[in-house]
Amino acid sequence: MSNDDRTFKERFWDPVSGFAVTFGTQFKKPVTEQYPQQKEPTEERFHGRHQLNRHPDGLEKCVGCELCAWACPADAIYVEGAENTEEERYSPGERYGRVYQINYLRCILCGLCIEACPTRALTMTNDYELADTTRESLIYEKQDLLAPLEDGMEAPPHPMFLGNDDTSYYAPEPKETIR
Repeated sequence: MSNDDRTFKERFWDPVSGFAVTFGTQFKKPVTEQYPQQKEPTEERFHGRHQLNRHPDGLEKCVGCELCAWACPADAIYVEGAENTEEERYSPGERYGRVYQINYLRCILCGLCIEACPTRALTMTNDYELADTTRESLIYEKQDLLAPLEDGMEAPPHPMFLGNDDTSYYAPEPKETIR
């Protein structure tokens, strides 16, 4: 059916029905977000900014294995491991992440780095405000990513407090048997 075959009545109602939609929405309450003043909470499993976690005594969980950097499809993570010594111990393992950088200009927040981490050192927070005015400020260094020290934690380097070896840090706690 071409436009010429339609009747005058059919052609008349086309724009009227279009204007009906416009006028109908004109009197509805607008949906306006008051974003930076009122921030809506994110979902529990939202992937936001990364965080390097610590053990309960303050030692870092990152052992500098670089698996997160290898798993990153955007090549946004750079890790440089170093050896722990008894005088300067940053993690319970033999190594620690001396340099840890995440370039949020490249990061796609996919979470593959989290899945690759064998020690659960790297997790993602709900912090989604990653915009900034300079490119350099979006390259997060290790000190920007480390979890803050909580009560009872001591800033590394220090000796291991939770046990004599790294297995006491990474082995699961024994479960109580039910009788």
